[in-house]
Amino acid sequence: MDFLGKLEQYRQRGQELAWSGSFREYLALVKARPYITQLSHSRIYNMIVSEGVVENEDVRRYKFFEQDIFGLDRTLETLVEEYFHSAARRTEVRKRILLLMGPVSGGKSTIVMMLKRGMERFSRTEQGAIFAIAGCPMHEEPLHLIPEELRGDFQREYGVYIEGSLCPHCRMRMETEWHGRIEDVTVERIFLSEENRIGIGTFSPSDPKSQDIADLTGSIDFATIAEYGSESDPRAYRFDGELNKANRGLMEFQEMLKADEKFLWHLLSLSQEGNFKAGRFALISADELIVAHTNENEYKSFVSNKKNEALLSRMIVVKIPYNLKVSDEVKIYEKLIGQSDLQHIHIAPHALHTAAIFSVLSRLSESKKQGMDLVKKMRLYDGEAVEGFKPKDLTELQNESPDEGMSGVDPRYVINRISTALIRKDTVCINALDVLRALKDGLDQHPSISKEERERLLNFIGAARREFDDMAKKEVQKAFVYAYEESAKTILCNYLDNVEAFCNASKLKDPITDEELDPDEKLMRSIEEQIGISENAKKAFREEILIRLSTYARKGKSFEYTSHERLKEAIEKKLFADLKDVVKITTSTRTPDGTQLKRINEVTARLIEEHGYCPACANELLRYIGSLLNR
Repeated sequence: MDFLGKLEQYRQRGQELAWSGSFREYLALVKARPYITQLSHSRIYNMIVSEGVVENEDVRRYKFFEQDIFGLDRTLETLVEEYFHSAARRTEVRKRILLLMGPVSGGKSTIVMMLKRGMERFSRTEQGAIFAIAGCPMHEEPLHLIPEELRGDFQREYGVYIEGSLCPHCRMRMETEWHGRIEDVTVERIFLSEENRIGIGTFSPSDPKSQDIADLTGSIDFATIAEYGSESDPRAYRFDGELNKANRGLMEFQEMLKADEKFLWHLLSLSQEGNFKAGRFALISADELIVAHTNENEYKSFVSNKKNEALLSRMIVVKIPYNLKVSDEVKIYEKLIGQSDLQHIHIAPHALHTAAIFSVLSRLSESKKQGMDLVKKMRLYDGEAVEGFKPKDLTELQNESPDEGMSGVDPRYVINRISTALIRKDTVCINALDVLRALKDGLDQHPSISKEERERLLNFIGAARREFDDMAKKEVQKAFVYAYEESAKTILCNYLDNVEAFCNASKLKDPITDEELDPDEKLMRSIEEQIGISENAKKAFREEILIRLSTYARKGKSFEYTSHERLKEAIEKKLFADLKDVVKITTSTRTPDGTQLKRINEVTARLIEEHGYCPACANELLRYIGSLLNR
């Protein structure tokens, strides 16, 4: 289907979703689909869980957030379960303002944006359908038409709870237009839209001297006062404030704690009682989530002011820290770079990973646990196995530093520096060293960091460099091992022959002299020591290999050196150790001979085909490893 066809399909879909009918017909819909009357908090919660929930052992992950938020699974679980789920069940939590508090560029605004866009999509689904009184400026729930005295009877018959009352505009129309016959009121389906100001509002504080409270609650239409004769006539009032238009959905209060007090006072009644004061009218009902966000310093300043106690008691604060997982930090950078038009510039493997190591290290807190440094902590947080520590230690570490991630290098700084490296003249590829150099140059140009902080961050750049060195050596090691795959197979066969003889307490036969020999302990230990197998543990490890070998033989499968992960690592390290001088000479020579050139080409091809390098960064990597091995 071409684009115009898709446009026509979209238009038809909108026409299919549209619905208009009488209140009598709306009650039939309520009878069949009572969920269409759900309140805003319930609708938001159902929107989130409708996209799927992944139950893990330690945390519940919501697919709704996974495209744009990375590494905050625990935080999002707290947000959804302790706020939205509780509010959806009509507990007191729904009467609280949701305040997202955390460092800059931590994802607060992104979470709010996702809720807004999600609500727009959800309102176009069957499960998220919303209906309102036609022509109501606040898109009011039609059940508000039912008098208070009859709501108990309605709930018993329909099983639906009604909360809220008619807005002044619809109350007047009830008398003048419908003459009290609520069954004749026209009801229509609405679709939430921030652009059209339907069910989604945004309030951003500006100069308190020039900003009017009307931005929140609407204003008098002075042009119509002469016609209607009174400021208390609903027809002479514009119900177009953000609180009016956000009814049935959510309102984002940007930089809430920077707002003037007069704007915050209106939230006291709205959060606790579900209504607010506007013009010369009685309290106006509103069903909406108020979500705000701020940074930690502003929050602490706000808390210290005694005058804010009433509002503080009506808030639920959810901390939004920085991500602390290197693998998820890489996803953040990939997402941000993917939004640019720089996809033609190649980013070498490990470049973003190295930048992420620097970022995460700056956000971690020192641990009191013996033997735990920041690098080990970083690896443990990222799901890696760390010698001497178990998975249960992860929970202890997280509990040890509850404010971890509330400070450190923000993703914006890193992506700014990566962008600087990407747009340099004639750049076709950037590698980890280019990124680290850009990060360091940024610190030199940063006017607001202290000398101590600069030194601390330089140490983290150094740590990231050392981590990259290890990764780069392993990458080249693997490429060389593949080039010497026959050698790896030979080492495996020799090792397995000796292990089998050792475990069976038998002898080996020399293939040339037929002499019976004891298992070659030196050979076996030279391989096992590569992965830290101790003298005491060697017997168990060898028996494990023999069992795996027997299992493969029983199934008719061939046992390769890659068939056992730890043995594979040991053989690769052994082979690389044996080839170290060859690698050193091959990668560092300026005028390679034919044999060396062949090896370099084989390794370069392997790096390109299987590890994601381009010719430029593959050659750069080999030169760099050559310089490292020659130190």
